[in-house]
Amino acid sequence: MRKLFKNGIGLLCALPLLCACSSTRYVPEGHTLLNSVKVKAMGEYGDVNTAELRNYVRQSPNSRWFSIVRLPLHTYSLSGADTTKWLNRTLRAIGEPPVVYDSLKAELSLNDLRQQLRNEGFLQAKVAFEVANNGRKSDVTYWLQPGQPYFVHKINYIIDDPQVARLLQGDSVRRLLHEGMRFSVNQLDAERKRLTALLTDNGYYRFHKEYITYQADTTAGAYLIDLTLRLGLFHQNDRPDTLHTRYSMRHINYTSGDPLDSRLHLRRHVLKECTHLTEGEPYTATGLNDTYNHFGRLQAVKYTNIQMLQVPDTALLDCNIQILTNKPSTLSFQPEGTNTAGDLGAAASLTYQNRNLFRGSEVLSVELRGAYEAIRGLEGYANQDFTEYSLETRLQFPRFIVPFLSHDLRRRQNATSEVSLMYDLQNRPEFHRRVLSAAWRYRWSLPDRHDRFQLDLLDLNYVFMPWISDTFRREYLDSETSRNAILRYNYEDLFITKLGFGYSYARGPLAVKTNIETSGNVLSLGAHLFGGDKDSRGHYRLFNIAYAQYVKGDLDLTRSFTIDQNNQVVLHLGVGIAYPYGNSSVLPFEKRYFAGGANSVRGWSVRSLGPGKYKERDGRINFINQTGDMKLDLNAEYRTHLFWKLNAAAFIDAGNVWTLREYDIQPGGQFSLKNFPSQLAVGYGLGLRFNLGYFILRFDLGMKAVNPAYEDDEDEHYPILHPRFSRDYAFHFAVGLPF
Repeated sequence: MRKLFKNGIGLLCALPLLCACSSTRYVPEGHTLLNSVKVKAMGEYGDVNTAELRNYVRQSPNSRWFSIVRLPLHTYSLSGADTTKWLNRTLRAIGEPPVVYDSLKAELSLNDLRQQLRNEGFLQAKVAFEVANNGRKSDVTYWLQPGQPYFVHKINYIIDDPQVARLLQGDSVRRLLHEGMRFSVNQLDAERKRLTALLTDNGYYRFHKEYITYQADTTAGAYLIDLTLRLGLFHQNDRPDTLHTRYSMRHINYTSGDPLDSRLHLRRHVLKECTHLTEGEPYTATGLNDTYNHFGRLQAVKYTNIQMLQVPDTALLDCNIQILTNKPSTLSFQPEGTNTAGDLGAAASLTYQNRNLFRGSEVLSVELRGAYEAIRGLEGYANQDFTEYSLETRLQFPRFIVPFLSHDLRRRQNATSEVSLMYDLQNRPEFHRRVLSAAWRYRWSLPDRHDRFQLDLLDLNYVFMPWISDTFRREYLDSETSRNAILRYNYEDLFITKLGFGYSYARGPLAVKTNIETSGNVLSLGAHLFGGDKDSRGHYRLFNIAYAQYVKGDLDLTRSFTIDQNNQVVLHLGVGIAYPYGNSSVLPFEKRYFAGGANSVRGWSVRSLGPGKYKERDGRINFINQTGDMKLDLNAEYRTHLFWKLNAAAFIDAGNVWTLREYDIQPGGQFSLKNFPSQLAVGYGLGLRFNLGYFILRFDLGMKAVNPAYEDDEDEHYPILHPRFSRDYAFHFAVGLPF
């Protein structure tokens, strides 16, 4: 494996050198390859963003791997001229033909750059370009001379329609144009769109932004502009201009879009709740858009078509909403293969789904899942197989299901209410485990906002252990020499009652996700108020079962930086902390943190890092020893497009998990500010991503750089200085990006 890896890396590095001489192979005679394009400003202009202006250049050079090597171009150049051969067609399909320098496109790019500078207020901007030829390659540089920017001196509004003028009287606070601002065509257009949206939301159904025009007068030598915004009268064909008509809704009708079935399979109440236009009220464009969006959220609806018809010779509109529904029931079967630490297995699930259970687009899903895994390397156990069966039922409502909530608030939210029930049966050679779960949660967002919310109002988990093998109990639970408080706690019957709230925000390059949850507080309060009994360990019990009590919080931040259309840098921070208290001294296993794996420090396999400088002892139970009460993930990833659907990444990861308390079974695992820096694990590596549109297949090869578990052994502590592939690598396969 190590030799194969080295040979592969060597070939990858040598390939560009071997084919560099052929990069101009398919450049026609008398032409040159476009080698580079640069946009530079002549002088210091803090308001000029040359990186954004680069987007107005009409020709870009061939893409480069990691901004260095033009391997797609070299791949194309390796093909032969005979396209009837499969190899030549394949090389051309996955490669990239040479970008030949085009002087006409350069001239057009020059005009586009000059116009964009003028749009940004540099009305006297000049742009020139120069071409430097090196053999059969051309380097193009566009030189910008923006000059002095112009500013708005005075703004005058002329509204020809008196009724519209009265409507806009109280709108001055929200105006996007103000005296003293730098002249910007984009800002002028944004004000046109804002005024158009304001009017179309107040009944002006036929209004559009072309009725708003600007006149700009410059003052010689002063770099000042007197701006006039004019909102004209309504005009149609050759008729005289008239006042704009304000329309109101007359009738709202619902029809089926199925020519074979005229029935509407949705309740009248659901139809009205999804409709954001009101009979007798003025027409609103936002209401029309919200109506489309709310019907589009219903899984029972296949498509929606809305027609607005004017009642002849009136200012009234009829709204016809045509709805085509999906087939209500589906049945699906999904097989899968599993590999847990080298133990191979298989799983399959059978899912029934009804997408319109109560004629309100309620979605009922019932999933039956079975799994089998052959376990190797266990001694002293009669059975060597793992089997799992689970039955899960979910019912989703596309609205808030909560009393005392106003009808208006229900309509304004994009909300989902969900109730679920699951029973999971696991039989391992060491023990049998059963989990019974029930949950009631809400998810919602506001229209035209980038915020998402989730409230887990009720989340109950009852974990019980009907059987534990004598060998497992003797070696790990009852033995005085290997007693493990964390292990023992998680192999007893346990009741978890969770209340949680989550918030996420994603817009452009920034994504934020946070969550906080707590468990056992209501039960603890009841036990204290009503004098509940404690067991021999001082734990209160419900139905003779101990319940967990803890608080847990998580925060994830992701920020991306775009270099160009093919290259991007993404930074990620993940922080989490959980604290058991009151009725618990140990976190439940499902709530503990782990490090390593495809979405953490990728130099380690999943659950093989930490806590702190803890070193692996017994691989059979290390999955529980290598967990903690807090985590830190720091990731930096450079992503680049290679060719076709293939992307690549280079990454550096750092992080670990720690415990908040000192546990004998996890020496060196407790967090302390003094030891924190030296206990950060660091990994690095390369990855490939296949972007298949609906999902991304990801392959990451991570290597250890700094291993905190070996402070006293320099070779082991700094594997980046003393690499050993068989010891330091971890391979990960996953679906989707890591962050």
